Amino acid sequence: MLRLGLALLAAFHLLFGVPAVVAPHWYFDHFPGAGHQWTAAYPPYNEHLMTDVGAAFTALGVLLAMAAVMADRRVTNVVLIGLLVFSALHLAYHTGRHGNMHGGELLASLASLAAGVLGPLALLWLNRRRT
Repeated sequence: MLRLGLALLAAFHLLFGVPAVVAPHWYFDHFPGAGHQWTAAYPPYNEHLMTDVGAAFTALGVLLAMAAVMADRRVTNVVLIGLLVFSALHLAYHTGRHGNMHGGELLASLASLAAGVLGPLALLWLNRRRT
């Protein structure tokens, strides 16, 4: 279950990270997809910022994938704690700053960011029981 969770988090971060590196303006205009434009709700567009965001998500995805493959308790803890810090700070920022989002879009955005905190917490809890 733990390795599956790590692999899913890795895939998620790579799915959003690589496009932001390769096509930062497209990412800004379309993230997270399906007709939603959460990143564009925080103008203006900044190529450097979007590319850096993509690099951060891609790096987290690679680290999560490595933790899944290595299956080492300490490595997994380090990677998940790093992800938890990033996710908690990201949620804290958006809790206080809503950009141009309102109503359901804002709630969906905040719920996804909260899930980004709860996921690593759950995996850390699972990892503490490993021998």
